[in-house]
Amino acid sequence: MSDGKEETKEEKIVQQKTEAKTEETKEVQKPVAAEQQRQPKKMRIGVLNVYSSKNDTIITATDLSGAETLSWASGGMMVKAHREEGRPYAAMQAALKVVSAIKEKGITHVHVKIRAPGGVGSKTPGSGAQSVVRTVARSGIRIIKIEDVTPLPTDSMKRKGGRRGRRV
Repeated sequence: MSDGKEETKEEKIVQQKTEAKTEETKEVQKPVAAEQQRQPKKMRIGVLNVYSSKNDTIITATDLSGAETLSWASGGMMVKAHREEGRPYAAMQAALKVVSAIKEKGITHVHVKIRAPGGVGSKTPGSGAQSVVRTVARSGIRIIKIEDVTPLPTDSMKRKGGRRGRRV
C-alpha cells in the first residue's frame, strides 16, 4: 500500500509540473496568436455592366450606386479588325483591362449585369458575355450575383422593315 501512495504523490507532483508548464506556454502563445490574427478584409462591392451584342462587347465598372464610373473597355479597343470586336477573345481582353483597374481601386466583389440589345433587337447576349464572366471569376474578384437586365418589351414595338418586311 505504501508503494501505491508514493506513486500517487509522484503523479501529483508530475501533474502539477506539467500544468505549470502548459500555463506558461499559454501565456507566451496568447500575444503571438493575437498578433497573427488578421482583420478580415473589408468587402468593397462594385457593379460590372456588360453590354454584349453580336458586333461588340462593352464593359463598364461602376460603384454600387452606378453613378461613378471606375473603368470601362470594349472589344473594339482590344482588336484591330472590325469583325473581331464581338468575339470572345476581344471581350476577354477588355475584361482583363477593367478587372485590373478595379483591383487597383480596391474592389473585391462585383455584381455582374449582362445586357443584350433587347427591344426589337436580339434578346440573347452575344458570345462575349460568357467569356467576360469567366475572366472575371478567374481573375480573383468574387462574383456575388449575375443578373440579366436586357430590356424586354411587354407590348412589342414595331420592327423596322415596313408592312411587307425586308425584301431581298
